[in-house]
This record gives sequence, structure tokens and C-alpha cells, in this order.
Amino acid sequence: MLIVHIYVHVKPERLADFKQATLENARASIQEPGIARFDVFEQQDDATRFVFVEAYRTPEAAAAHKATAHYAKWRDAVEPMMADPRQRAQYNPVFPSSENW
Repeated sequence: MLIVHIYVHVKPERLADFKQATLENARASIQEPGIARFDVFEQQDDATRFVFVEAYRTPEAAAAHKATAHYAKWRDAVEPMMADPRQRAQYNPVFPSSENW
């Protein structure tokens, strides 16, 4: 299991476009067999900041995700929408509360 958090800061004028592209990517991503969870959260006090919480069944599943057409489409579409380059952090599970992982 590999958990990845992606931190994204979006230009305010591009919020609607970012959300549309992100929802399309998330819906396709969750269909991948190697993805256990794919959550997108919008910060409560700043609607331009998002956190993606992605749970992969294996490290190879994370690499496979980056090789998909829907990820490439999302990556290329949202890059100019970002106020800052996205940041990522990887985690190992200590106590996963879901038995589906």
C-alpha cells in the first residue's frame, strides 16, 4: 500500500475549470484496479487549495496510474491553472481503517 497526498493551489479565476477536469480524472482513476481510494478535498477557508488523497494497492499501481491517458489529460490541462507547482508527499499506512485496502 502506498498513500500519496498531492497539494494543489489553483488560480482563483480557473477554479471551475480545475474542478471539472479534476472530477473527470478522479472518476476515471477510481476505476483503476490498483487504486483503493482517490479522494479530492477542497480547503474550507480557501477554495483555491486542494488536497488529493490517493491510496494505491502497490507502488507499481501508482506508476501505472501516471501512465494512463486520463492522468496525462488532467496533468496537461490543469498545469496552467495552478498558482504554484503542485507538491506531493508519500506515506506508508500505520492503521488503515478500511478493510477494502
